[in-house]
Amino acid sequence: MTAKEILRLLQQNGWYICETKGSHYQLKHDEKSGKITIPFHKGDLKAGTLNSILK
Repeated sequence: MTAKEILRLLQQNGWYICETKGSHYQLKHDEKSGKITIPFHKGDLKAGTLNSILK
């Protein structure tokens, strides 16, 4: 999956972009604690990065 696809999926589930630092987007959720950082690089995300985001 690409970063764009993950971003779209998370936004559909209530996450929103709160901050960007270079090529990394940070997302927050109103009801869940913590932030999710998505590296916005060309191509698919690595399996370990994808699993960490989906947790």
